[in-house]
Amino acid sequence: MILNTYKKYILLLFSKTLIEVILVFFSLILIINLFEEINFLREENVTGYYPIFLALLNAPSIIFDILPFIFLISTLLFFIKLINKSELSIFKYTGITNNQILRIMVLFSFIVGLFLIFGYYTFSSKLKSQYLLKKNQFTSDDKYLAVITENGLWIRDEVNGTINITNADKINNDLLINVSIIQFDKNFNLLQVIESEEVNIKSKKWNINNPFITKKNTTNKLESVNLNSNFDIEIINNLFSNLSSMSLMKLNKLKKDYKKLGYSTVGIKVYENKIFSVPVYLAIMTLLSGIIMFNSKYKKSKIFNVILGITLSVIIYYVNYFSGLLGETGKIPIILSVWLPLIILILISSIGLIRLNEK
Repeated sequence: MILNTYKKYILLLFSKTLIEVILVFFSLILIINLFEEINFLREENVTGYYPIFLALLNAPSIIFDILPFIFLISTLLFFIKLINKSELSIFKYTGITNNQILRIMVLFSFIVGLFLIFGYYTFSSKLKSQYLLKKNQFTSDDKYLAVITENGLWIRDEVNGTINITNADKINNDLLINVSIIQFDKNFNLLQVIESEEVNIKSKKWNINNPFITKKNTTNKLESVNLNSNFDIEIINNLFSNLSSMSLMKLNKLKKDYKKLGYSTVGIKVYENKIFSVPVYLAIMTLLSGIIMFNSKYKKSKIFNVILGITLSVIIYYVNYFSGLLGETGKIPIILSVWLPLIILILISSIGLIRLNEK
């Protein structure tokens, strides 16, 4: 009976603290985003509510990205509440150990993490997708478009009154492979068709090697020809870099399309592993934060513990960031780049668990 009661109390208090912290972070994110959207739309003819609408669409995705740090800070505040009411001492006197308290919180964090990746992430990615679509109405001209499909890379471009529809089977470094470029005038009258096995797109001045140019039913082969474009390899890479706007199913489909195109799937694999690591990440952050509080509950001030938590969040963020970079650049295996920081945190937490019940 005592065990059931204390479990319910811990879960209720931890959930309440977690919701409070999420609401605080959501409010801060909303305010910061609102200023950014107002500045972005300052020259656009939109209603006063539109910046708020955009900020609301973007906020859930940002919340998902900072969930580990939300759980870390929530755990700190949870224990501060218990310490203020001397409830940790009460738990100890009734035979409830520190390990039991942490076990409940860690398991709860893991289960919540599972719900977040299979439920909340789908919701936030859809909102992020809508956010980008709405915002792109003010940043992108519909004359320029690039998409990846099962049939390769497609680019719609317009330069000096000429519309270029480009299709390539693959991308190899700075090169488009097996390329077909159909050129129209503004009225969509066919001008010519350019076909080449290889097009260098390192700059916006494309170099087309050994092209076959068909014009008015006549085909000529040239050694080389240049074509001006609004796209280069860097711009194309950036167009497909916002993975947070894609659900898990869309990420999987995009990965298959990338493979067919010969495009690197490293970024997608790293991002997928980051998503799947969320339950473990949340559980570890809860565990680490709990160990810190158990080891300092009577020695350090509350402000010190909060500052320590924020400092740890920043350090862990940069460790994750640099580990991810090592994975994307091929310095270490992709999966290891995501899970290595978590393994390190598990080892650190394991050391902290020693003699925890004596604290």
